[in-house]
Amino acid sequence: MDRLSQILWRERELLETLAYKLEVERMVLASGRTRWLVNATREIESVLEDMRATEVLRATAADEAAEQLGLTPNPSLGALAESAPDPWRGILLDHRDAMVALAREIAETSEDAKGLITAGYRSARETLLAIGGTTTASYTPSGDAVVEPAAPRLVDRSL
Repeated sequence: MDRLSQILWRERELLETLAYKLEVERMVLASGRTRWLVNATREIESVLEDMRATEVLRATAADEAAEQLGLTPNPSLGALAESAPDPWRGILLDHRDAMVALAREIAETSEDAKGLITAGYRSARETLLAIGGTTTASYTPSGDAVVEPAAPRLVDRSL
């Protein structure tokens, strides 16, 4: 159980780091300074790689703890907590609650960043279409631009 708890602490630290890195990415997107977007994305990918490695360790430790408690392999953290004696029950429930809260925070931040990326993409697309001699009349339900050729413009050069 001690090994499992240590791995869960590591996962919580990684989730905290991921939440921070996603917030940084969201702020970079919101500021419009996309020069740093590649760096922010690279850092997020690095944290995700660490998380994948830690998940394997957690799964192994959870299976070992389940075997000690007489549970089937691949138990949920809640099932482990309910079967564990005190003080492990409280420790595991604390880990679960903290991880659920972090996962919720990460999902919200990711949705915000996704909205900013979509808005930036649409703006860039409209700009490129305008440069190419077309305009955006509206959008389809899937978010694609409905493009119309640009109307000819008259310029009064006598002014």
